[in-house]
Amino acid sequence: MEAWRDHPYVDIIDNRSDFDSKINRLIDLVVKRTGINVGDRFSANSRKVKFVITGMCPDSDFPVKFTDFQVVHHYLHSAQKGFQTRLRKRVKNGRATYTFTVRKPELQGQTVEVKQPISQRDYSNLLAHRDDNHLPVFKTRRSFLYENQQYQLDIYRAPCHSRCQGLVLLETFTTSNDDEVVDSLPPFLKVKKNVTGDPAFSMYNLSIRSDWEDSAEQFCHKLSSDDESEDENVAEVRKAQERLVHVSEENTVFDVRKSYDRNERPVSESSSVCSL
Repeated sequence: MEAWRDHPYVDIIDNRSDFDSKINRLIDLVVKRTGINVGDRFSANSRKVKFVITGMCPDSDFPVKFTDFQVVHHYLHSAQKGFQTRLRKRVKNGRATYTFTVRKPELQGQTVEVKQPISQRDYSNLLAHRDDNHLPVFKTRRSFLYENQQYQLDIYRAPCHSRCQGLVLLETFTTSNDDEVVDSLPPFLKVKKNVTGDPAFSMYNLSIRSDWEDSAEQFCHKLSSDDESEDENVAEVRKAQERLVHVSEENTVFDVRKSYDRNERPVSESSSVCSL
């Protein structure tokens, strides 16, 4: 540190936070020093938010520049209990990149994902260990910027499970609260529901081959949920199925300022729900 004492710009990334937060703080400092505006995507306390989108406009009418990638995910058998492993193939202009991801069990409220780029040969070898309890997931992933904020649209494509047909999810990273996030969302997208944190809309659960109620033991409520009983699992799976079906109903509206709350009591059919 002594060698850097007289440098005009010295920033220290200390050990007060977890590894992912330190990496985000590092990237945030670099982009600020270089004058690049990326919003709060890499802020230390940034979180991922997710929304269901309906009524996508034709590509020719999409009002901002975008890049589309064709993506396929395969889940693999994992030798360690509670770990999720998957492969991703991402294609643009005929060129493919490959990624191997391990998602570790939640610990002290933190979930860690380790992503590693791999070769086509390694991809093919690992693909032999795919978990046939999960269907491959085909998506068009659309990346775009709006008001200096990066967004991703995941547009699920056939072949897929019937629960994924027509599903479009919008994701971004932000430090803002739910009200601020909703107010800043791209106005050219019709946002139907805030599904941040809802396991009914996680790719892992959406890719399960069988009906959820027939495979409640495979459904992942969260990676630290090993202490739940079988009856609790079945009940939660049934609720998740109801939420997924409910959001697909054309005339149903939701309060998009409100994110998923696992402990919230379900709204009865006679109760009203709010729209934006």
